[in-house]
Amino acid sequence: MTSLSRLLKAIVVTVLAVAAAHLILSDTLNLGLMGQAAASLGSPQGYSYDQAFTTALMNTALVMPLVLWIGMRIAGERGLKVVVPVGTAGWIAAVWHGVDLIDDRPGAILPWHSLALVVAVTALASLVPTRAGNGR
Repeated sequence: MTSLSRLLKAIVVTVLAVAAAHLILSDTLNLGLMGQAAASLGSPQGYSYDQAFTTALMNTALVMPLVLWIGMRIAGERGLKVVVPVGTAGWIAAVWHGVDLIDDRPGAILPWHSLALVVAVTALASLVPTRAGNGR
């Protein structure tokens, strides 16, 4: 029952982490598009698209491990040495694979199969045994 409980917690936390990271990614990309439009119209406060794109990728890469770690700790789980890196790497791969699909369209969503794969692999990684005392 402990493995099933940990798996269910990991699924819920990973869904929340993916949602938070996706929100940060899409909002920052949208901000970049607006800044680029403002710069094109002559506003001196416009952002360059390269700055906004880099900021979007960095923010989303930082949000995922933080939400995974904090969420699993709130859920009472320890031994996160596998879950956090696997979830973060999966998220970065999903973004890398689908960022072109959401880059130019505000409100677009990464492909559902990529998001489901990140959740599934991260949740399964929670079942990998680790020593709980060293998994902080």
